[in-house]
Amino acid sequence: MSEPRLRAKELDAADGLAAQRAEFLLDEGGGGSGGEAVYLDGNSLGALPAAVPGRVEDVVRRQWGELRIRSWTEEGWWTAPERIGDRIAPLVGAAAGQIVVGDSTSVNVFKAVVGAVRLARSADTAAGAAGPARDEIVVDATTFPTDGYIAESAARMTGCTLRPVPPSGIPDALGDRTAAVLLNHVDYRTGRLHDLPALTAAVHAAGAYVVWDLCHSAGALPVGLDEHGVDLAVGCTYKYLNGGPGAPAYLYVRAELQDRFDSPLPGWNSHAEPFGMRPEYAPAPGALRGRVGTPDILSMLALEAALDVWDGGVTIEAVRAKSLALTDFFLECVEAYVPEGRVECLTPGPHGERGSQIALRCPDAGDVMKRLIERGVVGDFRHPDVLRFGFTPLYVGFADVERAARVLAEVLAEVLAEPGT
Repeated sequence: MSEPRLRAKELDAADGLAAQRAEFLLDEGGGGSGGEAVYLDGNSLGALPAAVPGRVEDVVRRQWGELRIRSWTEEGWWTAPERIGDRIAPLVGAAAGQIVVGDSTSVNVFKAVVGAVRLARSADTAAGAAGPARDEIVVDATTFPTDGYIAESAARMTGCTLRPVPPSGIPDALGDRTAAVLLNHVDYRTGRLHDLPALTAAVHAAGAYVVWDLCHSAGALPVGLDEHGVDLAVGCTYKYLNGGPGAPAYLYVRAELQDRFDSPLPGWNSHAEPFGMRPEYAPAPGALRGRVGTPDILSMLALEAALDVWDGGVTIEAVRAKSLALTDFFLECVEAYVPEGRVECLTPGPHGERGSQIALRCPDAGDVMKRLIERGVVGDFRHPDVLRFGFTPLYVGFADVERAARVLAEVLAEVLAEPGT
């Protein structure tokens, strides 16, 4: 047995989170011609937690099928958005009462960015600021495209100019015209982890408000929203939180800002008297202001069941430690198996700059990933030349990592040996 395989066995034997793997339904024998399946695409869609199918069946057959409308009160459907938000809160370093679950990430980005602009302007008005109006939204120039689209629309709606800036240039780009800054915690292409504490402090020093997109960090590493004074944050729940395809996203509004948060999407669900059916809008107190319309109960309660995997003492700190160990070991295995120069790692080496994925560049990445998937090693491809491998510590083991690197080396050798390559 090769040295990396022996090392994988040792690491798996010492893994304090190894038992969590049983909490998921994994295709252990679905690896095609190469053995067991290795699922390294949890940064796109998390695996299915074992508790979800039975819970969803109960929601459909009993709660909807038998209790019907009584379930809004008897089964807690009405309070699900804030109840589930409170379960997510510890995973992102937030106290209860600051997160509401519902809508998509894109919709929540829109609420948060427009809300941040309004917060900045209302703060200046309250302080009697004599300087120029805050009319600029700064956005991470490397952001996921949708965030950029939403920020541009929010800028039009609020009469702001949109200014794309790389995260490293954010502190120097801020000024007295900056109203809101939208940033990704982890770069979706490269897995680079940006410095949330320092960037948040820089935004605040300029008198602006920050919105963080946590899609690629929540459930994989500590975030510290409360500790670092983050204003607003959004995130999806179908990646490292394993909520399922299309699972509802969430919106965080810091407690101190909730009474001034002015959502651009006021709906009956966020009204102070939702069943009063009044023509005039009056916002509900607290995080409830982030609600809009009727909650997506089926997907929301599937997410609630998925969050059970965090019960029983699993901490985000332990998950982060294993995430770093998995990504370190993957890079070691790639170095051991793949000829030098065949791939280029785009993910930073220092732990403080790395999320929970590894991005490798190679010229034939699309074909390589297709062949990897055929052999049961599932990652994903990002145009034009990036292989992405996501490491979800709750169900990925070190033997998975070793096998993925070994099969990658085999596929790369095949592709290189083919005529015309």
